[in-house]
Amino acid sequence: MNIDKQTAEAAILGGAILGGGGGGWIEEGKALAHLALEKGFSEIFSIRDIPDEDLLLTVSGVGAPSAGAALLKPVDYIRAVELFLEQTGINIGGLISSEIGALGIVNGWLQSAALNIPVVDAPCNGRAHPLGLMGSMGLTKKEDYISLQTAVGGRAETGNRVEAFFKGSLPEVSKKVREAAVKAGGMVAVARNPVSTSFVKVNGAPGAIRMALEIGKLLLKNMRKMTDPEKTTEEIVSSLGGKFTAKGIVKKLELRTEEGFDIGKILLRERKKSFALTFWNEYMTLEREGERIATFPDLIMTFDAQTSMPLISAQVKENREVIMMAASRQKLMLGAGMRDDRLLRMIEDTIGQDILSFRGFP
Repeated sequence: MNIDKQTAEAAILGGAILGGGGGGWIEEGKALAHLALEKGFSEIFSIRDIPDEDLLLTVSGVGAPSAGAALLKPVDYIRAVELFLEQTGINIGGLISSEIGALGIVNGWLQSAALNIPVVDAPCNGRAHPLGLMGSMGLTKKEDYISLQTAVGGRAETGNRVEAFFKGSLPEVSKKVREAAVKAGGMVAVARNPVSTSFVKVNGAPGAIRMALEIGKLLLKNMRKMTDPEKTTEEIVSSLGGKFTAKGIVKKLELRTEEGFDIGKILLRERKKSFALTFWNEYMTLEREGERIATFPDLIMTFDAQTSMPLISAQVKENREVIMMAASRQKLMLGAGMRDDRLLRMIEDTIGQDILSFRGFP
């Protein structure tokens, strides 16, 4: 898959939609992509092009969307991979993103240009997720698995610079990485958990970047034609096999940042109907008049009602008019981390909403 400025823009916008409220800011995704292109990045490889025995390294950003990846310098993304190679000596055959989002979809591009390691269209998950464990492709079920991760971020001049290498159980190491993000000001660049190409084929989300690219092309086509934003959203939802869209005014926003996460609730009003969105970085639930419409990992997303631009949860403000959409998880490319009930139960504990009971989609 050849990448230029046009395809990069489409991929980022499609990634923002599949981010489901998280996955990074569009502006930051564009900035990182443009820098990677300037440094010579031009191609994303199909997983079919990579030998089964080659090891693929996951790259990601970890932190709260409201903090913004602007806290990270481009060199931090590169340094996370360099530090991993220095500490482990492992030969890496390709880089894969942990998730799909506006920033998540381009993670790996700059590292690839700097270190000459291919980027592979096989993210750990075909949408964004709040926990690194959810992007670990089911490794959480391997009780004896030893996780290797680096975390880089912060500023030396402000005294919060972090360059760390962790080795240990996956839950404990992931917790340490989240703590590093908090100490670094809210975000760290991460490289972690090399696994074989054959493992990723079964447990990752091969093809999810191309899927995001096609969704982004659809959005751009409608924006250039100045299609009504509601019709644009309906067309995007239809392409994902969904049916639900609604427009409403944000009446109340509750947000707290806790342990490197954005957690909160958004209340909206559409004429006589009320809607509620809960989020844990990404949108977790959508309800209409108290009736559940969609539940993570179903895709829930918001758009600006005037421009059709995707809005992550950190961009939604009171009195803003937004369009909501929902599409079933059945149409998404989800990694094995989305099939771990223990991780879904952690969402329940965090947001106080039932998740596990809603396994289908109305």
